[in-house]
Amino acid sequence: MPAANRHPPPLSLAFAVWGLGAALYFVGFFHRVAPAVITRELAAEFDLTAAALGNLSALYFYSYVAMQVPTGVLVDRYGPRRILALAAVGAAAGALLFAGAHAFALVGTGRLLIGASVGVAFVAMMKLSTHWFHPSRFAVVAGLALGTGMVGAVSAGAPLRWLADAFGWRGVILVTAAATAALAVAIWLVVRDDPEERGYASYLPAARHDALAHSMLGGLARVLRSRNVLLICFINGAVSGPVLTFGGLWGVPFLAAHYGLTTAAAAGFCSLLLMSWGIGGPLLGALSDRLLERKRIYGAGAAIATVSWFGVLLVPGLPLALLAVLLALAGLASGVIMIGYAYAKESAPSALAGTTGGVVNTGNMVGGMLMQPAVGWVLDRAWDGSLEAGVRVYAFSAYRFGFALMLAWLVAAIVAVAFTQETLCRQRQDT
Repeated sequence: MPAANRHPPPLSLAFAVWGLGAALYFVGFFHRVAPAVITRELAAEFDLTAAALGNLSALYFYSYVAMQVPTGVLVDRYGPRRILALAAVGAAAGALLFAGAHAFALVGTGRLLIGASVGVAFVAMMKLSTHWFHPSRFAVVAGLALGTGMVGAVSAGAPLRWLADAFGWRGVILVTAAATAALAVAIWLVVRDDPEERGYASYLPAARHDALAHSMLGGLARVLRSRNVLLICFINGAVSGPVLTFGGLWGVPFLAAHYGLTTAAAAGFCSLLLMSWGIGGPLLGALSDRLLERKRIYGAGAAIATVSWFGVLLVPGLPLALLAVLLALAGLASGVIMIGYAYAKESAPSALAGTTGGVVNTGNMVGGMLMQPAVGWVLDRAWDGSLEAGVRVYAFSAYRFGFALMLAWLVAAIVAVAFTQETLCRQRQDT
Protein backbone atom coordinates (compact mmCIF):
# COMPACT_ATOMS: atom_id res chain seq x y z
CA MET A 1 0.00 0.00 0.00
CA PRO A 2 1.45 3.43 -0.93
CA ALA A 3 2.51 5.43 2.10
CA ALA A 4 0.14 8.26 1.14
CA ASN A 5 -2.85 5.91 1.43
CA ARG A 6 -1.92 4.40 4.76
CA HIS A 7 -3.93 5.16 7.84
CA PRO A 8 -2.39 5.93 11.23
CA PRO A 9 -2.25 2.98 13.62
CA PRO A 10 -5.32 2.30 15.77
CA LEU A 11 -4.99 3.56 19.34
CA SER A 12 -5.29 0.01 20.66
CA LEU A 13 -2.15 -1.06 18.77
CA ALA A 14 -0.31 2.15 19.60
CA PHE A 15 -0.98 1.67 23.30
CA ALA A 16 -0.02 -2.02 23.11
CA VAL A 17 3.39 -1.13 21.67
CA TRP A 18 3.89 1.82 23.99
CA GLY A 19 2.50 -0.14 26.94
CA LEU A 20 5.27 -2.74 26.88
CA GLY A 21 7.81 0.05 27.22
CA ALA A 22 5.63 1.42 30.01
CA ALA A 23 5.74 -1.98 31.72
CA LEU A 24 9.52 -1.73 31.99
CA TYR A 25 9.07 1.79 33.38
CA PHE A 26 6.69 0.29 35.96
CA VAL A 27 9.39 -2.21 36.96
CA GLY A 28 11.92 0.61 37.20
CA PHE A 29 9.79 2.64 39.59
CA PHE A 30 9.15 -0.43 41.73
CA HIS A 31 12.88 -0.90 42.21
CA ARG A 32 13.45 2.83 42.62
CA VAL A 33 11.14 3.07 45.64
CA ALA A 34 11.57 -0.41 47.17
CA PRO A 35 14.45 0.53 49.54
CA ALA A 36 12.18 3.02 51.33
CA VAL A 37 10.01 0.15 52.58
CA ILE A 38 12.78 -2.30 53.47
CA THR A 39 15.20 0.18 55.04
CA ARG A 40 15.23 -1.68 58.36
CA GLU A 41 15.95 -5.03 56.74
CA LEU A 42 18.72 -3.59 54.56
CA ALA A 43 20.25 -1.57 57.40
CA ALA A 44 20.22 -4.53 59.79
CA GLU A 45 21.33 -7.21 57.33
CA PHE A 46 24.17 -5.20 55.79
CA ASP A 47 25.00 -3.07 58.88
CA LEU A 48 24.36 0.26 57.12
CA THR A 49 24.48 3.82 58.44
CA ALA A 50 22.10 6.44 56.98
CA ALA A 51 24.80 7.63 54.56
CA ALA A 52 25.54 4.06 53.43
CA LEU A 53 21.83 3.31 53.01
CA GLY A 54 21.42 6.51 51.02
CA ASN A 55 24.32 5.55 48.79
CA LEU A 56 22.94 2.04 48.27
CA SER A 57 19.61 3.47 47.18
CA ALA A 58 21.33 6.11 45.03
CA LEU A 59 23.39 3.50 43.15
CA TYR A 60 20.24 2.98 41.11
CA PHE A 61 20.27 6.67 40.18
CA TYR A 62 23.99 6.77 39.38
CA SER A 63 23.70 4.17 36.66
CA TYR A 64 20.23 5.36 35.61
CA VAL A 65 21.51 8.89 35.04
CA ALA A 66 24.61 7.64 33.23
CA MET A 67 22.35 5.86 30.71
CA GLN A 68 20.09 8.77 29.81
CA VAL A 69 22.04 10.63 27.13
CA PRO A 70 23.54 7.44 25.59
CA THR A 71 20.05 5.92 25.48
CA GLY A 72 18.61 8.98 23.78
CA VAL A 73 21.33 8.92 21.15
CA LEU A 74 21.00 5.17 20.61
CA VAL A 75 17.21 5.10 20.26
CA ASP A 76 17.39 7.98 17.77
CA ARG A 77 19.87 6.01 15.72
CA TYR A 78 18.85 2.36 16.16
CA GLY A 79 15.26 2.50 17.39
CA PRO A 80 13.75 1.67 20.78
CA ARG A 81 12.73 -1.97 20.25
CA ARG A 82 16.18 -3.54 20.53
CA ILE A 83 17.20 -1.21 23.34
CA LEU A 84 14.08 -1.99 25.40
CA ALA A 85 14.37 -5.77 24.99
CA LEU A 86 18.03 -5.80 25.99
CA ALA A 87 17.30 -3.52 28.94
CA ALA A 88 14.57 -5.85 30.25
CA VAL A 89 17.07 -8.73 30.22
CA GLY A 90 19.54 -6.59 32.16
CA ALA A 91 16.91 -5.54 34.71
CA ALA A 92 15.96 -9.17 35.30
CA ALA A 93 19.61 -10.09 35.86
CA GLY A 94 20.09 -7.15 38.27
CA ALA A 95 17.03 -8.10 40.32
CA LEU A 96 18.24 -11.70 40.50
CA LEU A 97 21.61 -10.54 41.81
CA PHE A 98 20.01 -8.13 44.31
CA ALA A 99 17.70 -10.83 45.65
CA GLY A 100 20.48 -13.36 46.14
CA ALA A 101 23.25 -11.09 47.45
CA HIS A 102 24.65 -11.56 50.96
CA ALA A 103 27.42 -8.97 50.69
CA PHE A 104 27.09 -5.21 50.26
CA ALA A 105 29.24 -5.21 47.11
CA LEU A 106 26.92 -7.69 45.41
CA VAL A 107 23.65 -6.07 46.46
CA GLY A 108 25.08 -2.72 45.29
CA THR A 109 26.12 -4.24 41.96
CA GLY A 110 22.62 -5.59 41.49
CA ARG A 111 21.14 -2.18 42.13
CA LEU A 112 23.57 -0.56 39.69
CA LEU A 113 22.57 -3.06 37.00
CA ILE A 114 18.87 -2.51 37.64
CA GLY A 115 19.27 1.27 37.39
CA ALA A 116 21.27 1.12 34.17
CA SER A 117 18.76 -1.25 32.57
CA VAL A 118 15.46 0.40 33.48
CA GLY A 119 17.06 3.76 32.75
CA VAL A 120 16.30 3.29 29.06
CA ALA A 121 12.54 2.85 29.54
CA PHE A 122 11.29 6.43 29.69
CA VAL A 123 13.43 7.75 26.84
CA ALA A 124 12.45 4.80 24.64
CA MET A 125 8.77 5.32 25.50
CA MET A 126 8.98 8.97 24.51
CA LYS A 127 10.62 8.01 21.24
CA LEU A 128 7.84 5.49 20.54
CA SER A 129 5.29 8.20 21.36
CA THR A 130 6.59 10.53 18.65
CA HIS A 131 6.04 7.81 16.02
CA TRP A 132 2.88 6.07 17.27
CA PHE A 133 0.78 9.01 18.58
CA HIS A 134 -0.37 12.33 17.14
CA PRO A 135 1.81 15.24 18.38
CA SER A 136 -1.19 16.79 20.15
CA ARG A 137 -1.26 13.80 22.50
CA PHE A 138 2.41 13.93 23.49
CA ALA A 139 2.07 15.73 26.84
CA VAL A 140 -0.89 13.53 27.84
CA VAL A 141 0.96 10.34 26.89
CA ALA A 142 4.01 11.57 28.82
CA GLY A 143 1.73 12.10 31.80
CA LEU A 144 0.31 8.60 31.43
CA ALA A 145 3.87 7.32 31.43
CA LEU A 146 4.45 8.95 34.79
CA GLY A 147 1.16 7.48 36.01
CA THR A 148 2.34 4.02 35.01
CA GLY A 149 5.57 4.57 36.88
CA MET A 150 3.67 5.71 39.94
CA VAL A 151 1.62 2.52 39.96
CA GLY A 152 4.93 0.69 40.08
CA ALA A 153 6.10 2.95 42.90
CA VAL A 154 2.90 2.44 44.87
CA SER A 155 3.26 -1.33 44.48
CA ALA A 156 6.61 -0.90 46.22
CA GLY A 157 4.90 0.83 49.15
CA ALA A 158 2.37 -0.84 51.41
CA PRO A 159 1.93 -3.90 49.10
CA LEU A 160 5.66 -4.62 49.17
CA ARG A 161 5.66 -4.21 52.94
CA TRP A 162 2.87 -6.78 53.28
CA LEU A 163 4.52 -9.20 50.86
CA ALA A 164 7.94 -8.77 52.47
CA ASP A 165 6.41 -9.54 55.87
CA ALA A 166 4.76 -12.65 54.46
CA PHE A 167 7.44 -14.02 52.12
CA GLY A 168 10.61 -12.04 52.82
CA TRP A 169 12.01 -9.22 50.73
CA ARG A 170 14.31 -11.54 48.81
CA GLY A 171 11.43 -13.68 47.59
CA VAL A 172 9.49 -10.66 46.34
CA ILE A 173 12.46 -9.28 44.39
CA LEU A 174 13.09 -12.74 42.91
CA VAL A 175 9.54 -12.82 41.50
CA THR A 176 10.08 -9.42 39.86
CA ALA A 177 13.20 -10.82 38.19
CA ALA A 178 11.19 -13.64 36.59
CA ALA A 179 8.40 -11.27 35.48
CA THR A 180 10.92 -8.89 33.91
CA ALA A 181 12.53 -11.71 31.95
CA ALA A 182 9.10 -12.57 30.51
CA LEU A 183 8.61 -8.90 29.64
CA ALA A 184 11.82 -8.95 27.57
CA VAL A 185 10.34 -11.67 25.37
CA ALA A 186 7.05 -9.78 24.94
CA ILE A 187 8.86 -6.59 23.94
CA TRP A 188 10.83 -8.38 21.26
CA LEU A 189 7.72 -10.03 19.81
CA VAL A 190 5.33 -7.05 19.84
CA VAL A 191 7.16 -3.72 19.83
CA ARG A 192 8.12 -2.06 16.54
CA ASP A 193 10.01 1.20 16.17
CA ASP A 194 7.56 2.76 13.72
CA PRO A 195 3.97 2.07 12.55
CA GLU A 196 5.27 1.62 8.99
CA GLU A 197 6.71 -1.71 10.14
CA ARG A 198 3.10 -2.80 10.80
CA GLY A 199 1.74 -1.35 7.57
CA TYR A 200 0.40 1.92 9.03
CA ALA A 201 1.31 5.55 8.48
CA SER A 202 3.86 7.02 10.86
CA TYR A 203 3.33 10.29 12.69
CA LEU A 204 7.03 11.08 12.19
CA PRO A 205 8.07 9.19 9.04
CA ALA A 206 11.19 11.21 8.20
CA ALA A 207 12.61 11.44 11.68
CA ARG A 208 14.72 8.29 11.57
CA HIS A 209 16.42 9.38 8.34
CA ASP A 210 16.98 12.86 9.79
CA ALA A 211 18.54 11.37 12.91
CA LEU A 212 20.88 9.22 10.86
CA ALA A 213 22.01 12.33 8.97
CA HIS A 214 23.70 13.58 12.14
CA SER A 215 26.57 12.05 14.03
CA MET A 216 25.71 10.94 17.56
CA LEU A 217 27.75 13.70 19.15
CA GLY A 218 26.51 16.21 16.59
CA GLY A 219 22.90 15.48 17.49
CA LEU A 220 23.66 15.82 21.18
CA ALA A 221 25.40 19.14 20.54
CA ARG A 222 22.33 20.45 18.70
CA VAL A 223 20.08 19.54 21.61
CA LEU A 224 22.42 21.14 24.16
CA ARG A 225 22.37 24.41 22.24
CA SER A 226 18.73 24.89 23.30
CA ARG A 227 18.49 27.11 26.38
CA ASN A 228 15.06 25.69 27.14
CA VAL A 229 16.37 22.13 27.26
CA LEU A 230 19.15 23.03 29.70
CA LEU A 231 16.86 25.04 31.98
CA ILE A 232 14.17 22.36 31.98
CA CYS A 233 16.81 19.77 32.84
CA PHE A 234 17.69 21.83 35.94
CA ILE A 235 14.07 22.56 36.88
CA ASN A 236 12.84 18.98 36.49
CA GLY A 237 15.64 17.81 38.77
CA ALA A 238 14.53 20.25 41.47
CA VAL A 239 10.84 19.31 41.22
CA SER A 240 11.33 15.55 41.08
CA GLY A 241 14.11 15.47 43.70
CA PRO A 242 11.90 15.80 46.82
CA VAL A 243 9.42 13.21 45.54
CA LEU A 244 12.16 10.70 44.78
CA THR A 245 14.05 11.44 48.00
CA PHE A 246 11.09 11.51 50.38
CA GLY A 247 8.90 8.93 48.64
CA GLY A 248 11.83 6.79 47.55
CA LEU A 249 13.86 6.55 50.75
CA TRP A 250 13.61 8.95 53.68
CA GLY A 251 9.85 9.50 53.98
CA VAL A 252 9.05 6.18 55.68
CA PRO A 253 11.66 6.42 58.47
CA PHE A 254 10.87 10.14 58.93
CA LEU A 255 7.13 9.56 59.31
CA ALA A 256 7.57 6.47 61.47
CA ALA A 257 9.93 8.26 63.87
CA HIS A 258 8.15 11.60 64.15
CA TYR A 259 4.48 10.80 63.66
CA GLY A 260 4.42 7.48 65.51
CA LEU A 261 3.27 5.58 62.43
CA THR A 262 3.91 1.93 61.71
CA THR A 263 6.15 1.22 58.73
CA ALA A 264 3.12 0.11 56.69
CA ALA A 265 1.17 3.29 57.57
CA ALA A 266 4.16 5.50 56.75
CA ALA A 267 4.52 3.67 53.44
CA GLY A 268 0.86 4.47 52.81
CA PHE A 269 1.52 8.20 53.16
CA CYS A 270 4.45 7.92 50.75
CA SER A 271 2.22 5.96 48.36
CA LEU A 272 -0.28 8.84 48.50
CA LEU A 273 2.50 11.20 47.44
CA LEU A 274 3.50 8.95 44.56
CA MET A 275 -0.07 8.26 43.42
CA SER A 276 -0.75 12.00 43.37
CA TRP A 277 2.39 12.51 41.31
CA GLY A 278 1.14 9.93 38.84
CA ILE A 279 -2.28 11.59 38.62
CA GLY A 280 -0.84 15.08 38.30
CA GLY A 281 1.24 14.22 35.24
CA PRO A 282 -1.58 13.42 32.78
CA LEU A 283 -3.95 16.03 34.26
CA LEU A 284 -1.48 18.89 33.98
CA GLY A 285 -0.28 17.62 30.59
CA ALA A 286 -3.84 17.65 29.28
CA LEU A 287 -4.40 21.15 30.70
CA SER A 288 -1.24 22.42 29.05
CA ASP A 289 -2.23 20.87 25.69
CA ARG A 290 -5.74 22.32 25.96
CA LEU A 291 -4.57 25.86 26.80
CA LEU A 292 -1.72 25.68 24.25
CA GLU A 293 0.85 26.97 26.69
CA ARG A 294 3.68 25.50 28.72
CA LYS A 295 5.53 28.16 30.73
CA ARG A 296 2.82 29.48 33.03
CA ILE A 297 1.50 26.05 34.04
CA TYR A 298 5.02 24.70 34.44
CA GLY A 299 6.01 27.56 36.74
CA ALA A 300 2.80 27.44 38.77
CA GLY A 301 3.24 23.72 39.41
CA ALA A 302 6.81 24.20 40.60
CA ALA A 303 5.70 27.00 42.94
CA ILE A 304 2.80 25.02 44.45
CA ALA A 305 5.07 22.01 44.97
CA THR A 306 7.62 24.20 46.74
CA VAL A 307 5.09 25.70 49.17
CA SER A 308 3.68 22.24 49.94
CA TRP A 309 7.11 20.80 50.65
CA PHE A 310 7.98 23.67 52.97
CA GLY A 311 4.99 22.67 55.10
CA VAL A 312 5.70 18.93 55.07
CA LEU A 313 9.43 19.14 55.73
CA LEU A 314 9.82 22.08 58.09
CA VAL A 315 6.69 22.16 60.26
CA PRO A 316 6.70 19.52 63.05
CA GLY A 317 3.63 17.75 64.39
CA LEU A 318 1.18 18.47 61.58
CA PRO A 319 -2.29 16.93 61.94
CA LEU A 320 -2.27 13.74 59.89
CA ALA A 321 -5.11 14.99 57.67
CA LEU A 322 -3.17 18.17 56.83
CA LEU A 323 -0.01 16.15 56.27
CA ALA A 324 -1.89 13.97 53.79
CA VAL A 325 -3.29 17.01 51.98
CA LEU A 326 0.13 18.63 51.66
CA LEU A 327 1.73 15.43 50.40
CA ALA A 328 -1.05 14.96 47.86
CA LEU A 329 -0.72 18.57 46.71
CA ALA A 330 3.06 18.28 46.44
CA GLY A 331 2.65 15.16 44.33
CA LEU A 332 -0.01 16.61 42.04
CA ALA A 333 1.95 19.81 41.43
CA SER A 334 5.18 17.90 40.82
CA GLY A 335 3.45 16.27 37.85
CA VAL A 336 4.49 19.35 35.86
CA ILE A 337 7.75 17.58 35.10
CA MET A 338 5.81 15.84 32.31
CA ILE A 339 5.04 19.23 30.80
CA GLY A 340 8.78 19.76 30.98
CA TYR A 341 9.39 16.82 28.62
CA ALA A 342 6.94 18.19 26.05
CA TYR A 343 8.31 21.73 26.54
CA ALA A 344 11.86 20.52 25.88
CA LYS A 345 10.88 18.33 22.90
CA GLU A 346 9.25 21.33 21.24
CA SER A 347 12.41 23.35 21.79
CA ALA A 348 14.79 20.97 19.94
CA PRO A 349 14.81 19.24 16.53
CA SER A 350 12.01 16.69 16.23
CA ALA A 351 14.35 14.03 14.82
CA LEU A 352 16.33 14.16 18.06
CA ALA A 353 13.40 13.53 20.42
CA GLY A 354 15.21 10.61 22.05
CA THR A 355 18.34 12.63 22.71
CA THR A 356 16.26 15.51 24.09
CA GLY A 357 14.36 13.17 26.37
CA GLY A 358 17.62 11.66 27.58
CA VAL A 359 19.07 15.05 28.48
CA VAL A 360 15.93 16.14 30.35
CA ASN A 361 15.56 12.81 32.12
CA THR A 362 19.17 13.10 33.26
CA GLY A 363 18.21 16.21 35.18
CA ASN A 364 15.09 14.52 36.45
CA MET A 365 17.05 11.64 37.97
CA VAL A 366 19.89 13.83 39.25
CA GLY A 367 17.42 15.16 41.81
CA GLY A 368 17.09 11.79 43.53
CA MET A 369 20.67 10.79 42.82
CA LEU A 370 22.11 13.79 44.65
CA MET A 371 19.52 14.30 47.37
CA GLN A 372 19.13 10.75 48.70
CA PRO A 373 22.78 10.39 49.80
CA ALA A 374 23.07 14.11 50.66
CA VAL A 375 20.19 13.89 53.13
CA GLY A 376 21.71 10.71 54.58
CA TRP A 377 25.08 12.46 55.01
CA VAL A 378 23.43 15.33 56.90
CA LEU A 379 21.46 12.91 59.08
CA ASP A 380 24.62 11.09 60.12
CA ARG A 381 26.32 14.39 60.98
CA ALA A 382 23.36 15.43 63.13
CA TRP A 383 22.72 12.02 64.76
CA ASP A 384 22.44 12.21 68.55
CA GLY A 385 23.27 8.54 69.17
CA SER A 386 19.66 7.26 69.46
CA LEU A 387 19.02 3.65 68.46
CA GLU A 388 15.88 1.55 68.10
CA ALA A 389 16.26 -2.20 67.60
CA GLY A 390 19.87 -1.54 66.63
CA VAL A 391 18.93 0.94 63.86
CA ARG A 392 19.75 4.64 64.04
CA VAL A 393 16.89 7.07 64.78
CA TYR A 394 17.26 10.73 63.79
CA ALA A 395 15.76 13.84 65.38
CA PHE A 396 13.30 16.08 63.53
CA SER A 397 15.91 18.85 63.48
CA ALA A 398 18.33 16.53 61.69
CA TYR A 399 15.76 15.78 58.98
CA ARG A 400 15.00 19.49 58.72
CA PHE A 401 18.64 20.30 57.94
CA GLY A 402 18.84 17.49 55.39
CA PHE A 403 15.59 18.37 53.64
CA ALA A 404 16.58 22.05 53.43
CA LEU A 405 18.92 21.11 50.58
CA MET A 406 15.95 20.11 48.45
CA LEU A 407 14.00 23.26 49.29
CA ALA A 408 16.88 25.51 48.23
CA TRP A 409 17.00 23.81 44.82
CA LEU A 410 13.24 24.22 44.41
CA VAL A 411 13.44 27.95 45.05
CA ALA A 412 16.21 28.28 42.45
CA ALA A 413 14.08 26.30 39.98
CA ILE A 414 11.15 28.70 40.30
CA VAL A 415 13.49 31.53 39.33
CA ALA A 416 14.82 29.49 36.39
CA VAL A 417 11.32 29.02 34.92
CA ALA A 418 11.19 32.78 34.25
CA PHE A 419 14.09 32.40 31.80
CA THR A 420 12.45 29.70 29.66
CA GLN A 421 10.85 30.64 26.35
CA GLU A 422 7.21 29.71 25.69
CA THR A 423 6.65 27.32 22.74
CA LEU A 424 2.82 27.54 22.60
CA CYS A 425 2.86 23.73 22.22
CA ARG A 426 4.39 24.02 18.75
CA GLN A 427 7.34 22.00 17.54
CA ARG A 428 10.24 24.21 16.49
CA GLN A 429 11.17 24.16 12.82
CA ASP A 430 14.28 22.05 12.33
CA THR A 431 17.20 23.84 10.78
